[in-house]
Amino acid sequence: MSDLLSALALAVAIEGIAYALFPNAMKRMMQTVLEQPSANLRTAGLVAASLAVFALWLIRG
Repeated sequence: MSDLLSALALAVAIEGIAYALFPNAMKRMMQTVLEQPSANLRTAGLVAASLAVFALWLIRG
């Protein structure tokens, strides 16, 4: 459980750094995301989640 919480904290930290260093680029990215169809976002999310699970399996395996 502590590994999960550590991973979540790291993800939030990395995202926070991106917003702090590149606020205008993050705004543009959000606008682009809002313009995408929901099906594209769902597919991208499933692909990202699958790749992350696979990477964890390789790292922890």
